[in-house]
Amino acid sequence: MTALRPEHDADRVASYEQGAYEAAGAFEAAVDQLADPLNDPLPGQEGSPWFRSATVRAQSEAPQAQPQPQEPVQQPQEWYDPEGYQQEWYGRQAPVQEPQTPVQQQVQRPVQQRPVQRPVQQPVETPEPTPVPAYEPVPEPAAPVYDDETVGLRTADTRRIAEQKAPPPPTGGRAERRRAAKGRGPKEPKGKPDRPDTQAKADEAAAPLSRMEARRAARAAKDSPAVIASRVVGELFISLGVLMLLFVTYQLWWTNVRADLFAGKETDKIQDGWAKGERKPGAFEPGQGFAILHIPKLDVVVPIAEGIDKPKVLDNGMVGHYAEGKLKTAMPSDKQGNFAVAGHRNTHGEPFRYINRLEPGDAIIVETQDRYYTYEMASILPQTSPSNVGVIGPVPPGSGFTKPGRYITLTTCTPEFTSTYRMIVWGKMVDERPRSKGLPDALVG
Repeated sequence: MTALRPEHDADRVASYEQGAYEAAGAFEAAVDQLADPLNDPLPGQEGSPWFRSATVRAQSEAPQAQPQPQEPVQQPQEWYDPEGYQQEWYGRQAPVQEPQTPVQQQVQRPVQQRPVQRPVQQPVETPEPTPVPAYEPVPEPAAPVYDDETVGLRTADTRRIAEQKAPPPPTGGRAERRRAAKGRGPKEPKGKPDRPDTQAKADEAAAPLSRMEARRAARAAKDSPAVIASRVVGELFISLGVLMLLFVTYQLWWTNVRADLFAGKETDKIQDGWAKGERKPGAFEPGQGFAILHIPKLDVVVPIAEGIDKPKVLDNGMVGHYAEGKLKTAMPSDKQGNFAVAGHRNTHGEPFRYINRLEPGDAIIVETQDRYYTYEMASILPQTSPSNVGVIGPVPPGSGFTKPGRYITLTTCTPEFTSTYRMIVWGKMVDERPRSKGLPDALVG
């Protein structure tokens, strides 16, 4: 069987128009007689499966058609239809031919059309293309899960990497939890991120050390001899500073407390002895209290002891009487002479701290077992050498006294908190009163 030729196509169509089906309705009757109008071939048509209706031009069935401009007729393919062959064996889709405008013959007389038997074209199923997404989402790597059996295989590095990969759980409000649910995660905390060098140092420090590296690190951590020496010197200086602070506190505060307690007890002891009549006027032993000194302007009441020994007399808050060797002076009861005493200006009770405030005429009273001796301040020597012993003589030079008399001399150190020089205060006796007559006027007021 040969394929149709284009030059015979027009003749064949004309033969169909002048064929056996000249009666009206003959073509419709022939179609109605078919068992399967869609599959059985009409009379005059080939029933070969290799015949493709897509290669045959369609024609109009109108009996009286106006002449239309003819279109070029498509050349039919070979009888074996290579495109159909390729479609069946290789799965390619045959090109779908658009229905062409039927070719109408221009005739001179009306003729009855001969029905054209047309093959039924099977619908070609076109496979639907698989939709390709614009992008393929990359799944996020899941955080590694460790069990108890692999604890020994994990190191600090793997734990840190796992913690860094795992996203932190949202801890904020409702909006932050919604963002975390959408995949955006919680907001990053404000602040400066770790610097690369800092992170590298932290990673290096967290890495386990070998035995040799651990030994080297231990030797490097040990202090050098210079560091140890400087540390020892610093500790010594700190200890010395603490000791000096304690010593100053002892000298300026504790010695006064202790001396005041001792002097108060000694004053009570002297007064109790006088009341009992146990003490008699005369010579006294070194360190023994025998009188009481009153300076009303300075509010001073201090016992007077025999001698100027520092540990036994002066450091105990008492006033010492010059009564030894070349420094021996008269007693208040003597009819003529200079009664000289000494006392601390600072620390140890400091009874003479403010004697520089005395002015001429201020009362200085010495109380003994049977009498009160009242002196008036006459003059002051602000500063003199410790070797100047003439200030305690019977007629002291510089005191303003010109002849022997009954005088009193107060000596102390100056400037304050030093013993470089001596300060001298002189006074002259103006009243002598027995105890039976009562207190002097200066003590009464």
